Amino acid sequence: MPDQTFSLWVDGRATHTGKTFEVINPATEDVIAEVSEVDADTVQRCLDSANNAFPAWSKTPLSKRKAIIDRYAELLESHRDEIVDLLIAETGKPIDNAEYDFGMLTTCLRFFCEEAARIDQPVIPDPDGNFLNYVLRQPLGVVVGYLAWNFPLLNLGYKLGPILASGCTGIIKPSQLTPLASLRCAELLGAAGVPAGVINVIAGTDYDVTGPLLESDIPSMFTMIGSTRAGVGAMKSACTNVKHFSVELGGNAPVLVYDDADIEAAANSIVDLKFANSGQVCVSPNRCFVHESVYEEFITKAAARVGGIVLAAGRGEGRRMGPMLTGKSRDRMSQLIQSAIDNGASVVCGGKAPEDLTKGYFFEPTILRDVKKDMQLSCDEIFGPVLPVIPFSDDDDEIALANDTEYGLAAYVYTTNLNRGLRAGAEIQAGSVCVNEVHYAVHLPHGGLKQSGVGKDCSRYSLQEYLTLKRVSVRVPS
Repeated sequence: MPDQTFSLWVDGRATHTGKTFEVINPATEDVIAEVSEVDADTVQRCLDSANNAFPAWSKTPLSKRKAIIDRYAELLESHRDEIVDLLIAETGKPIDNAEYDFGMLTTCLRFFCEEAARIDQPVIPDPDGNFLNYVLRQPLGVVVGYLAWNFPLLNLGYKLGPILASGCTGIIKPSQLTPLASLRCAELLGAAGVPAGVINVIAGTDYDVTGPLLESDIPSMFTMIGSTRAGVGAMKSACTNVKHFSVELGGNAPVLVYDDADIEAAANSIVDLKFANSGQVCVSPNRCFVHESVYEEFITKAAARVGGIVLAAGRGEGRRMGPMLTGKSRDRMSQLIQSAIDNGASVVCGGKAPEDLTKGYFFEPTILRDVKKDMQLSCDEIFGPVLPVIPFSDDDDEIALANDTEYGLAAYVYTTNLNRGLRAGAEIQAGSVCVNEVHYAVHLPHGGLKQSGVGKDCSRYSLQEYLTLKRVSVRVPS
């Protein structure tokens, strides 16, 4: 693989440029591939080809688009092992996480086709009976999508599914840290019969070069998965004309564990989500508030659950946790932990890079106790394998504690009291609130409130963002 150079997918063809950049395996720190670096001419070709392909693709009947998209999903599944291996190599994911990541791509492709057939185009009654009023949902146009590195193919599915199903065309830019599996998936578009220009997939490290994707008047929509800082910057650049925005940005997910919760179930659920993908998940628990009467029990059970995690990438037995994606991210974990210790927190387990793994950006799964709500790791998105546990009492307003952040992506509540659960669901300011069990699925809307973004991924609500809402009124002869 080190000798392999990955091409971009532009206007229905594999495209190489005169420059490349390296991709590193975070589990070994080895360079595993070179990727063509997009240049200014290629960016303009993407814009022109997506724009030129839109009239025909948008008018292609859904039944014909569905046949092509289904063929593409089947073709992806026939290359499943190859693509999953690429995903493992560029991310360091354990096999179960990589297979989930891949599976969400094909799931999204099929789901959005099915959902497109159910789009509601209602007739609006006219009070005087003089007009036939109805709603038309039509594809917006060219969509530009920037993707995060933590779930490369899931994120690709979140955007590719609604673009193709709606009849839009698109330009997708996966993260320069993890472009390999996405580019391989792009190569299969042509074989599946997706017309040239409908989907273009590029990669690059120079945001000045890709800036025209945002600044151009061609795109009708910009969509993104990434940090709040990056999202705000991209939206500023894109405001050269009126565009639609759908952006899923940073999170600082609170957890509330009440004194009446099933503590073992809560501890297992929180630990399993926190350390999935090495904590590099936008909806990962970030501030775990536990009632003081069950605080010690929770920490004991959570530490026991962490004890079963094995640090390793790829295929193998056991509950595996892979490396962080970069050495810089790993160093940041050490800094966050030291800052918390300096301000009174203590390490329950983990807290450092493993001494027995000399290669790879691994970091031990870590639990911190006696954390305070104003510590840095309580205020910032951690995005790593560190779980801060904060006690609260009956004198505290736990909902206010949960809402004490500029972010509002996800939240979790553990209680056997129905009223508490319903109150938390209503009053916590987050795009999703899960009570007693973590639950995400393609048919459920996913997105944030406050500084965690606008718009939705997954569900029919996501598809609707790629479509116009046009009212037509026809005078009815008397």
